Amino acid sequence: MSGSLDLFGGDEAPAAASAPVGDGPRPLADRLRPARLEDVIGQDHLLGPEGPLGAMLAAGELGSLILWGPPGVGKTTIACLLAAETRLAFVQISAIFAGVADLRKVFDTARTRHAAGQGTVLFVDEIHRFNKAQQDAFLPLMEAGIITLVGATTENPSFELNAALLSRAQVLRLAALDDRALGALLDRAEAAEGPLPLTPEARAALIGMAEGDGRALLNLAEQAYRLAGGPHDAAAVARRLNRRAALYDKTGDGHYGLISALHKSVRGSDPDASLYWLARMLEAGEDPRFLARRLTRMAIEDIGLADPDAAHHCLAAWDIYERLGSPEGELALAQAVIYLALAPKSNAAYMAYKAARRAAAESGAAPPPDHILNAPTRMMKEMGFGRDYAYDHDAPDAFSGQNYFPAGMARPEFYHPVERGFEREMMKRIDWFARLRRERGGA
Repeated sequence: MSGSLDLFGGDEAPAAASAPVGDGPRPLADRLRPARLEDVIGQDHLLGPEGPLGAMLAAGELGSLILWGPPGVGKTTIACLLAAETRLAFVQISAIFAGVADLRKVFDTARTRHAAGQGTVLFVDEIHRFNKAQQDAFLPLMEAGIITLVGATTENPSFELNAALLSRAQVLRLAALDDRALGALLDRAEAAEGPLPLTPEARAALIGMAEGDGRALLNLAEQAYRLAGGPHDAAAVARRLNRRAALYDKTGDGHYGLISALHKSVRGSDPDASLYWLARMLEAGEDPRFLARRLTRMAIEDIGLADPDAAHHCLAAWDIYERLGSPEGELALAQAVIYLALAPKSNAAYMAYKAARRAAAESGAAPPPDHILNAPTRMMKEMGFGRDYAYDHDAPDAFSGQNYFPAGMARPEFYHPVERGFEREMMKRIDWFARLRRERGGA
């Protein structure tokens, strides 16, 4: 496969996104590729009259774009049809296959085309796979109007594309296709190919198996058309069709998106949503040890001393998983998730620690007050180290009320417990010690 491909064999604008590439059999997804922007399903928020692409086309202008979204939602189709709508030549390359020589050839051709008064839409699939230097190579041509760059990516552009490129292109987020959009796509397939040999329940199961990916749905439909007999039920569909693999990158945006969903569901005290995201990550092959570590962090950050047992539950679940392994040990993680979601919430200890870190950074190398320093040598005793130190166990209530902050430092208050769970008791203790400190003349 060539790294640089002009899909339409020249400088003319494409007549339709479904233009054939060769004479061989074409997949159903390719045969049903929309020929007009108004036929694109599921992206009305971008293509409608109030959407950014709709507004661009109404103004007769097309700027450089980054199309960000999951697979099978129409990124390539939209790019091609935008070129057709604006009468620009459409050139497609893939960052997986294209190298420096391919880019140079594409740029040279675009310059020649530009000199003749013809613009170019350069569609770069998987643009996040280009390194920083390769991404920078687009900038001069974008600024000179020689190319209109349309990049497609499944990864978060904030992390994968450099700032210079992002400042010159508008990022548009494409949505995964919902069940209604996927149903409309199946209607389109049946209008072209005839009724699917499926029961209504099996048809709904087929839509669920696609998980928002239109291309995957049409590939599943193509398999369904090959099934003999029928109508087939949902069980037959699940058994006989190749299910789409779950979209999940354990080191990429999907990974961080799902752990964020789990964390926020726990913080939001929703055990059902928390279990769902835990199950999603385990189903996708996430390392349960990573989940155990993150659950323990949630117990400390979002529950803290409102329920000190939360951290112990997480450590116990972690230990149980290490002893039992999968799948038995995963139940311990599920129990920990339920416990965390329903525990009283407090980030008071977390916020107190952050405040203490800020104070420590601002106070620099301020030494402890002399009276709480040890004096192991005669010289240190003569210098006053340890002098007037009050041993708290000898004081009433085992509390001397002395100052333990650096000399001259105003006494800060880092920890502010909440009126939830065990922290109610912590608040009582703080108030009691503060009263004793005032009574005994402490700072």
